[in-house]
Amino acid sequence: MNFILKDPMLAQSLLLSGALFSIGLFGVFVRRNLIVILICIELMLTAVNISFVAFSRANSSLDGQLATFFIVTVAAAESAVGLGLLIAIFRNLKEVGTATLTGLKG
Repeated sequence: MNFILKDPMLAQSLLLSGALFSIGLFGVFVRRNLIVILICIELMLTAVNISFVAFSRANSSLDGQLATFFIVTVAAAESAVGLGLLIAIFRNLKEVGTATLTGLKG
């Protein structure tokens, strides 16, 4: 805890990261539109990236920034695949809400 108090930039970054992650988590649980859910997941990944970069800066190492690079790469691929699936669902069902996705229920 003493480590966080010595660097005010780290504390502010972690506060911002926690707020963004909380907003994203709230959006995933509350919203019913799949596009908004994907945006909230991206917001959560951005919050994790901010905390990685903040800890990397505080420790004077590049490990957190390297992890952020891979997370951004995976997030871009996730967005492309997710939007492709949403387009396919919209073409078949004419709606992208979570209530209409009951096709996998037994």
